[in-house]
Amino acid sequence: MRSHLPWPLRWAMGAVMLGFSAALALWAFELGKEIAGLDRGAEEELLRLRSDVSQLQAKYLEAKHVSDTADSLLKSEKAAQERLAQQLRQLESDNQSLQADLGFFQRLLPTGGEGLQLRGLQADQKMAGQIRYQILVLQDAKGEEFNGRYEVVLSGQLDAKNWSMLLPGGPRGLQVKQVARVEGTIDHPPAAVIKTLQVRIMDTQGATRATQTVRL
Repeated sequence: MRSHLPWPLRWAMGAVMLGFSAALALWAFELGKEIAGLDRGAEEELLRLRSDVSQLQAKYLEAKHVSDTADSLLKSEKAAQERLAQQLRQLESDNQSLQADLGFFQRLLPTGGEGLQLRGLQADQKMAGQIRYQILVLQDAKGEEFNGRYEVVLSGQLDAKNWSMLLPGGPRGLQVKQVARVEGTIDHPPAAVIKTLQVRIMDTQGATRATQTVRL
């Protein structure tokens, strides 16, 4: 069935339809461009955020490394301080021991005598039934090396009676070229009351060459 619309009107309607279609297509094109632009912006923003996160992670790892290093240094410093404190205590103990030895040897210095001499006999009751003793034996530099023996004699009371005791095992060998330090311990009955300790030095013939006694 043919349309009764005149040709000019038909052309006008066709032109309107074509214009509307073109406008619609242009709008869709521009919208697509905007969407594409938004996608690119979002992608760029995502890349930027990822870069920021990477930088923050790097800074965190660096800070953690510094913190771990500082903690390790603090522990090392604390251990070093403890070692130094222990060494200081040991040095103080050694110094006290050296001071005691110095005082001991000062008392043992020769006083111009000749021949064999005993100096600075010391005796200490370290525990019940045991006494520690020490003494310095000096030989005149002009004399020959001395070879002999020494003995220790304890004297006191036991069971309300006078009591004495020699060094167990008998006299002990002694050699002195110029200076010899003699020390040891002697066990005795715990009930004994020790009043004196005497050291005697004898030559190979049994003659007493020197003697010294200390009271306890």
